[in-house]
Amino acid sequence: MFTSSSAVRTLRTLSSLRPLFTSSSSSKLLRRRYPKLLFSPPPSSSSSSSYRFFSSPAQSGRGGVPGVDGPEYAEVNRQVDALEAVELALDSVVKVFTVSSSPNYFLPWQNKPQRETMGSGFVLPGRRILTNAHVVADHTFVLVRKHGSPTKYRAEVQAVGHECDLALLTVENEEFWEGMHFLELGDIPFLQEAVAVVGYPQGGDNISVTKGVVSRVEPTQYVHGATQLMAIQIDAAINPGNSGGPAIMGDKVAGVAFQNLSGAENIGYIIPVPVINHFLDGVEKTGKYVGFCSMGVSCQPTENIQLREHFHMHPEMTGVLVSKINPLSVVHKVLKKDDIILAFDGVPIANDGTVPFRNRERITFDHLVSMKKPNEMAIVRVFRDGSELELSIRLRPLQPLVPIHQFDKLPSYFIFAGLVFVPLTQPYLHEYGEDWYNTSPRRLCERALRELPTKAGQQLVILSQVLMDDINAGYERLSESQVKKVNGVEVENLKHLRRLVEDCREEGLRFDLEDERVIVLNYNRAKVATSRILQRHRIPSVMSSDLIDDQVSGTEAEEVACSIS
Repeated sequence: MFTSSSAVRTLRTLSSLRPLFTSSSSSKLLRRRYPKLLFSPPPSSSSSSSYRFFSSPAQSGRGGVPGVDGPEYAEVNRQVDALEAVELALDSVVKVFTVSSSPNYFLPWQNKPQRETMGSGFVLPGRRILTNAHVVADHTFVLVRKHGSPTKYRAEVQAVGHECDLALLTVENEEFWEGMHFLELGDIPFLQEAVAVVGYPQGGDNISVTKGVVSRVEPTQYVHGATQLMAIQIDAAINPGNSGGPAIMGDKVAGVAFQNLSGAENIGYIIPVPVINHFLDGVEKTGKYVGFCSMGVSCQPTENIQLREHFHMHPEMTGVLVSKINPLSVVHKVLKKDDIILAFDGVPIANDGTVPFRNRERITFDHLVSMKKPNEMAIVRVFRDGSELELSIRLRPLQPLVPIHQFDKLPSYFIFAGLVFVPLTQPYLHEYGEDWYNTSPRRLCERALRELPTKAGQQLVILSQVLMDDINAGYERLSESQVKKVNGVEVENLKHLRRLVEDCREEGLRFDLEDERVIVLNYNRAKVATSRILQRHRIPSVMSSDLIDDQVSGTEAEEVACSIS
């Protein structure tokens, strides 16, 4: 029997939680947490959705104490939420075991040693497992294990969206799906709503539940894909291994755990349901990841009154100034520099670039753009030369000149006379270490982050390194330079450079590099030296497989690949 004042307070708090205990699973959970309490069904005349609580059999005739508000209510509420989350998670959340091997961008014909990582995931209707993209990035083998089972099952990666850090897995073994409970997706939680993050973080092998509340909802940098998308900040600990696990609110999923804030305590981030649905819808309709749309414009806030007066904006008018437009963007021929974007799909844009979001919250208008489906139309209202215009644009994903990531694919390369040519990518710069922004070649870094493409299919081709030989002696200091021309022809991309080299009909072959540097080779002698250099460095092929033309037959392709044997 409860006799202490704390027990009375607990009883009063529990009596106010009637809506939470309408399910049999909730009653079981509370019996485990408060074993001395008895749950008595109400009289037949009472509502079937309410319960009374008693502290002992002797008190079974006494009604429940009226509910109270305050910290005790919140505490027990959070405890019940966590218990509900555990109950749901036991048959829903899985542990993901991944064996992966990343490419070596300095030696693009090799892979780095394989490594083993672990993460979390949960099952969705349709026999699918949702997890993070970074959990299965560069995977070679994936296994999943149910809670309470010693058996690991082989899983296949169905689709991966590295920008949104989400991936779908499938398991063919029917035994795996026996007894599994599919989780439903909910909605974006409001500030201070409680969530429970379920997964398999480091430090143990069993399932783990951490509680927290929603602190912030806004576009955030996704570390894995280096993309700005909506994210939910919570004060629950999200540690390595939690990635891919669900954040549960009530009996639905509020998001997917995916990253934390380095150097801070108990600040984690979850991927919200709108981003998850965008990913899933694209996979269901096309069978693959379709990406997130972008307008391809850089905008400047118009908070300064002198700036607004300069562009003749009316006092009641708000918007952002278009300062730069990607030449490959669909809006390149629709918008103009110095346009003022006033509204997107009828939603007015404030001078700081934000739009209304829920109850007195604001969010950058980029979120509205990113949530559009590829090839979906949007209406943009702009102010140009003193007049307001309504323009229709068809949105689509936009690729940068220098790729931000290259997961799940082998890097491209072409070798001639010991000169190793590769396209510039950010993963190549990442090979310079965690502080790659300061340690990588400054010119290449600036181009990777700021330069825009001028034509479709364009790449920045660089001379990555020089494999030393008599044929290239004296050119070793020219590595890490961009290749501008081959025999006077501007280089469009790596495949174009390979064609220019192989189609050379002159005795001399000239490469024009940045800073007016020049490399000249005797073409015939360089071709002979190429095979010798490949053999010396045990390089299996003169080029990566993606550079072999589609029209090359299988036999010819095999001859190219085995040219050094």
